[in-house]
Amino acid sequence: MFTGEYQHTLDEKGRFCMPAKFRGALGERLMVTKGLDGCLFVYTKEEWAVLEEKLKRLPFTNSNARAFARFLFGGAVECEVDRQGRILLNSHLREYAHLEKEIVLIGVGTRIEIWSKENWEVYSQKAEESYEELAEKMVDFDLGF
Repeated sequence: MFTGEYQHTLDEKGRFCMPAKFRGALGERLMVTKGLDGCLFVYTKEEWAVLEEKLKRLPFTNSNARAFARFLFGGAVECEVDRQGRILLNSHLREYAHLEKEIVLIGVGTRIEIWSKENWEVYSQKAEESYEELAEKMVDFDLGF
């Protein structure tokens, strides 16, 4: 399970060092794709396979299911963690998430999210204003709070 928030920087080639806390659970190869809310999603190969199976079960006759599968799979890239623990993000993923220099990595259970520092600050400030309201709505999901 991935948890925590980490700030890092991209080098001139678009690489960053994955936090040591995440590296052991990720393995040497991982999947990075366009995420929701303007960030990137990072999955282990095993978790990606689980997600792939879930998406395969969606009816291809449903236009929303097709669009979401295109979004997730079309933007996906298999990445390798190098010996220094760095990952290279290709230009189309960096452009999608507006990643330039300063980035924030967020552990979100089964995935890691990569945000531009600026977008993360804007998102989290807006979200902070509504966390109590969100918690009230989530009670229906029986999270055990």
